Amino acid sequence: MAPYSSVVRSLITSNPLEVVVGGLRLEHPVLNASGVLGFEPEHVEILARAGFSGIVTKTFTKDRREGHPPPIIVELDNGGLINAVGLSNPGIGGICPVVKAAKSLGKPVVVSVEGSSSEELVELVARAEECGADAIELNLSCPNVRYGGIEIGSNPSLVYSFVRDVTSTTKLPVFAKLGLCDKAVEVASKAIEAGASGLTLINTIKAMVIDVYAAKPILSNRYGGLSGPPIKPIALRVVYEVYEELSVDIIGCGGISTWRDAAEFILAGAKALQVGTAFIKNKAVVNEILSGLKKWIELIGASRVLDLVGLAHRR
Repeated sequence: MAPYSSVVRSLITSNPLEVVVGGLRLEHPVLNASGVLGFEPEHVEILARAGFSGIVTKTFTKDRREGHPPPIIVELDNGGLINAVGLSNPGIGGICPVVKAAKSLGKPVVVSVEGSSSEELVELVARAEECGADAIELNLSCPNVRYGGIEIGSNPSLVYSFVRDVTSTTKLPVFAKLGLCDKAVEVASKAIEAGASGLTLINTIKAMVIDVYAAKPILSNRYGGLSGPPIKPIALRVVYEVYEELSVDIIGCGGISTWRDAAEFILAGAKALQVGTAFIKNKAVVNEILSGLKKWIELIGASRVLDLVGLAHRR
């Protein structure tokens, strides 16, 4: 593991679970995944009470979006979910109330934004910074919107352009949220080259389910994003491959349901984690993960979780 700078070392306390990822300091590595709850202050309070170390907002777009009509969620027998919410959100005007709610609860706030152009992203990020956000997550990989989303996130040159334009206009840490594609390492490299502070890997994976009696897709949008346990081995592989090549700050996301899942992502190279589907099913999942991680750190003979980041690459 590369030695930490003296600045980063000074931020780490005796708390064995404290992490600094992309310049964002967190009391422990477990954040919520964007999209878990809505945009009301009471939704933020639910996430804070659940024990997440910071709040990742649902994705904001410049203009209000209604999203797709129901049905928009299908629960699978294997523990996964397929959703086609369609990035429904109140638009840029909804950013400040959510940030204010999270800050009032003492939680760092990562504002998730999506846009079909750099200009839209820059405007959204500027508003988030004005509202007091602590970091930005660029959603470059939503699989169930018609424009933007994964088609941008799988194009290295577009990723470079979008990330460069955003990072050149803000002082906030910027995390590029990338999805599954056959150019994962190349895309990740371009995001970092363009100034991203870190990466969120991965997003949901484009999927579908068909009603065999109605003989048609169940989701109104036909396709949606698969999340939960079914995608965990895939997300873990992407985190491992990207860290192997780039050794960058990564927030691991995709099917994390237990402390063992979390430990795997950490060993693969993730400094922080995001939990989504598991929280929907189990509101105590954060405390369960943290309890397990503490015991694991002791059993493995480490003093802090940061010492274990990427350890699987050195064994």
